[in-house]
Amino acid sequence: MPYEAPTHTVERSLRATTGAKVIAGVDEVGRGAWAGPVTVCAAITGLRRPPEGLTDSKLLTPRRRDELALVLEGWVTAYALGDASPEEIDALGMTAALRLAAVRALDALPVRPDAVILDGKHDYLGAPWQVRTVIKGDRSCVAVAAASVIAKVRRDRMMAELGPGIEDFAFADNAGYPSPVHRAALEVRGPTPYHRLSWSYLDALPQWRHLKKVRKSDEALELESGGQLGFDF
Repeated sequence: MPYEAPTHTVERSLRATTGAKVIAGVDEVGRGAWAGPVTVCAAITGLRRPPEGLTDSKLLTPRRRDELALVLEGWVTAYALGDASPEEIDALGMTAALRLAAVRALDALPVRPDAVILDGKHDYLGAPWQVRTVIKGDRSCVAVAAASVIAKVRRDRMMAELGPGIEDFAFADNAGYPSPVHRAALEVRGPTPYHRLSWSYLDALPQWRHLKKVRKSDEALELESGGQLGFDF
C-alpha cells in the first residue's frame, strides 16, 4: 500500500518562525516492550529530497527497513542513538527514561540542534531544548521518519544479538515485545536480566511476582520529603 511521503513542512516552519538552522528529528522505539532498552534516535537531514520509500518504520517490512536504514545512515547529515536500560526504566519510569535516552542521543550529535521535532503529542524532552511535537511525525516529517527507521533497525538488531541462554524468548523475532513465545518462556523461566521488572506483566505470573520492583513516583518523593510516604503502583 503506498503512503504519502514525508515532507520538510515542519522543518521549514521552524526555520521561518524561530530562526532555527539545525533541526533534529527524534523518535523512539521500545516503549511498549517488556524487555530491552528504550532507544531514541536523533537525525539531522537538512532539506534534501529523502530516499524513495521513506516513512514510519512500523509501516515497512523488516527487509525494507534494513535496506532503507543502510541508505539513511549514509544519507542523513548526522544521526546518533541513545538508550535507557531496563534498570533505568524501572528506577525512573518511562517518561524520565525517554528523556534520558533522547538527551543522550542529542548530546552525541556532532552539532547541537537549534530545535527538535519530537514524534507524538507529549514533550518528554522539555527545557532547555526547543521542541515542536508532531502527532504521527514519523509519517509526515522527513527527519523524524529517518530517525524512526534507524532506531527500529538498530534496536531490533541489538535485541537479536543478546547473550546466549535466552533463545526460548525469541528476542530476534519479537524484540522484547509481548508475543505468545515470549509469554510462554516467561511463565516457565521467569524474567531475564534484560526484562523490565516494574511492569505489570509480572502480576500475571504468580511464581515470579516476588521479583517485581516498585518504583516511587515523583509525586511520592515529594510527599516523602514532606514527611509522608507514597508509592506509584
